[in-house]
Amino acid sequence: MRVLYLAFLCVLMSSFTTWETNFDKALHTAKSEHKFLLLNFSGSDWCGPCIKMHADFFESADFKAYAENKLVLVNADFPRQKKNQLSKELQKQNDHLADSYNSNGSFPLTVLLNADGKVIKAWDGLPKMSVPEFVDDIKNTIAEIK
Repeated sequence: MRVLYLAFLCVLMSSFTTWETNFDKALHTAKSEHKFLLLNFSGSDWCGPCIKMHADFFESADFKAYAENKLVLVNADFPRQKKNQLSKELQKQNDHLADSYNSNGSFPLTVLLNADGKVIKAWDGLPKMSVPEFVDDIKNTIAEIK
């Protein structure tokens, strides 16, 4: 499990795709840049499907190429190990996000939001599609709104 957690950390720190943890800042960026938000609920040190989603989907070249100019990425993490605890402020924010967007406590849960924070679509669990299909699903969902 430790290896998976380290792999997840590397994923979050890798270049090109930046995952914001401050939701208000992400909303502001989405509004000012006319982008959509992709909010991902994860358990970085205990949820195997969450770790797999970040490694296989969010770190893929297809996803990065699309997300770089079209999405603001937000990670709401819920680690369980004491050594990975979030600040009280960040934990409070993530709890509020879970109350608003993930009341069932699903992990992973990925939610596409408009710049006003309105839910456009959600993917519960690890998507049962290829990465290109997932990216196309996001693209098509956004295209239907515009």
